[in-house]
Amino acid sequence: MIEIDLKSRKSIYEQVVRGIKEQILSGIIKPDSRLPSVRELSKELTVNPNTVQKAFGLLESQGYIYSVSGVGNFAHSPSEIQPDRRMIAQASAQIRDDIRELRMIIPSTEDFIARLTQIFSQATAGDDTATSHTHESKDSL
Repeated sequence: MIEIDLKSRKSIYEQVVRGIKEQILSGIIKPDSRLPSVRELSKELTVNPNTVQKAFGLLESQGYIYSVSGVGNFAHSPSEIQPDRRMIAQASAQIRDDIRELRMIIPSTEDFIARLTQIFSQATAGDDTATSHTHESKDSL
């Protein structure tokens, strides 16, 4: 199930794209399995069908899904998905900028490294709680 956060800075179609990508990469959506139709998914998520169509178009252009005319959209196997070098470069640049910003916020090298390690662990486990912290003690880093 894809969850849409209306308060998110990410657009709805980006959230749909991310949700489907995560499900394909985690194996929830099996290779060559049919995705819901645009109409079905838009109804399930209570979003405009054009939003879902835009998400499907992006997923297809990025190689996560393929369409069969008159039949529907299907998931590619994660092993068939080729990384988009432009997107990798953009994401890498964003991560570098965010790390520099975090370093300015956390002057202690020990605390900074501990926080980076925690963020990396959470990101690779699919846990988005790294950004939802309020006031924390030094021990919780």
